[in-house]
Amino acid sequence: MQQDAQLLSLADQTLWVTALIAGPVLIAALVIGLIVGIIQAATSVNEQTLTFVPKLAIVALVFVVLGGTMMALLGDFLREIFAQIALISA
Repeated sequence: MQQDAQLLSLADQTLWVTALIAGPVLIAALVIGLIVGIIQAATSVNEQTLTFVPKLAIVALVFVVLGGTMMALLGDFLREIFAQIALISA
């Protein structure tokens, strides 16, 4: 019964870490997409590359700025996961 609780706790932590890592990238892409969409609607310019290039640029910028933090968070989480697996299987 205790192992089930530990596994559920690990699953909960996994979802939180996933949200923390993917959140900034998704939010930045969403904001840029909304801004470009509003500009396209105002100017009646419907070019597909006009939405793709700014999103690609902002996602790359977010990865450059926050990539180290994201990898550190993921590394710490993986160490914790492996420690918990060792305790559960023992």
